[in-house]
Amino acid sequence: MIRTGEQYRETLRDGRQVWINGEKVGDVPTHPAFKPIVDVRARIYDMAHEAATRDVMSYVEPDSGERCCIGYKLPKSQDDWQAKRLAVDTVMNDIGGVVIRVGDETIGEMWSLYDGRDVLNEVDPQFSKNIETHIHKALRSDTFHVSANTDPKGDRSKRPQDQDPDMLLHLVRETDKGIVVRGAKYETAAAYANQAFVKPTIANWGDDKLSDYALGFICDMNAAGVKHICRTGFAGRAPARDYPLANKFDEVDTLVVFDDVLVPWENVLFFRHTRAASFIRGTLHRYSAFAFVQRILTVADMMIGAALFNVRQTGLDQQQAVREKLAELACYRETINAHLTAAIATATMSPGGLLMPNQSLLYTGRVQACSRLPAMMHLARELCGGQICVTPDAALFEHPDTKAYLEKYYSVNENWAAEDRRKLLAFARDLLNSDYAGHRLTFELFAQSPPFAHLNAVYTNFDFSGPLKFVKKAAGLSDRVMGKK
Repeated sequence: MIRTGEQYRETLRDGRQVWINGEKVGDVPTHPAFKPIVDVRARIYDMAHEAATRDVMSYVEPDSGERCCIGYKLPKSQDDWQAKRLAVDTVMNDIGGVVIRVGDETIGEMWSLYDGRDVLNEVDPQFSKNIETHIHKALRSDTFHVSANTDPKGDRSKRPQDQDPDMLLHLVRETDKGIVVRGAKYETAAAYANQAFVKPTIANWGDDKLSDYALGFICDMNAAGVKHICRTGFAGRAPARDYPLANKFDEVDTLVVFDDVLVPWENVLFFRHTRAASFIRGTLHRYSAFAFVQRILTVADMMIGAALFNVRQTGLDQQQAVREKLAELACYRETINAHLTAAIATATMSPGGLLMPNQSLLYTGRVQACSRLPAMMHLARELCGGQICVTPDAALFEHPDTKAYLEKYYSVNENWAAEDRRKLLAFARDLLNSDYAGHRLTFELFAQSPPFAHLNAVYTNFDFSGPLKFVKKAAGLSDRVMGKK
């Protein structure tokens, strides 16, 4: 059933082993580095219970009659995708920022494996049953589900077998109870999630039919042998009034160490099967890319809003050069919007019977959103001006020795007093110019694989036959050029 925020917090008090900032964490929900983002995730749970947002965030599951999370619902119609899009927009508007790894963006990776049940059946029919069981379990238990992907990798000029084998997660042995695995994965939000879908990275797991590195399974984040070693968080580094985004929306990344972890057979989705590993790598983002790109659309709105407010307060929005820059931001935003809208409008049925967003449009939209983001951030910096990097902290706006000066120099007109201007500049600085802003930019670049993989996804999903046929006819070429005798 739909959880409450408090019920979610209690699930994190399960004995998990977490370290951050040189200390072992005693209580994840209340630790200063995790509390802000845990509270955001709890808020999303609570929105499914409140009258104003209940029907946007949840739906009644026909088989059980229970309310379930709309983000976890298997997509079978355009209405399902529109509902998911509305739910994400509603969350972002409510919290006033962007969070990515909160479950709906990663559950789609399991839907991709759901489409590959025939491949799993080649190994053992039980594995395809396991994926169906876990999809419905996540749906009905409202489990916070993330996805562990990237390994430490080690020396990538060598095969995994030719160096420390733990550099890539691998099978240690099989037992009557399940498989034992060892290695490590990086995963955002793992330390405050309930479970992860663990699968192979983009790496060489070998050309053999069987490989100890070709593994896919579900792992509870408190399982024996799982250790969460987290990067330093942004929350609490500086006052929230000066860095409002970093202090609320930092999604802490974790090196998840698997120290001889037993994975029960019912949680194994595939193992030692390179074809299944290749399938999931090739189809991993066919659903989850939609939710990921939608978040960048919200980032674009934040940049437009911050930039437009900044130029309007001083009257610069009347200048043609400024309007051109704002128009470029608008074009970027609407390019993302158009790809998302068209991907739903021209969606097709997947091999597993789900409605799959138009893959060519979805992946080209992702390339546009990710590849142009650095330039758009720089454009927004230009429009916000140099004051986002030189404005004093909030405490000096209140200090008796400096308050009068800052009120004088930061008040623009009757509509823009010093305090509003300070808040806007603090918001823009954290969005575009802070350590947190740089971190998020890198995250968007690699969160769904690196740029070359984004482009490869476009290459493998774009229909080249149309352009080839057109040129064949227009140039009067023979049938041989199409590979026909």
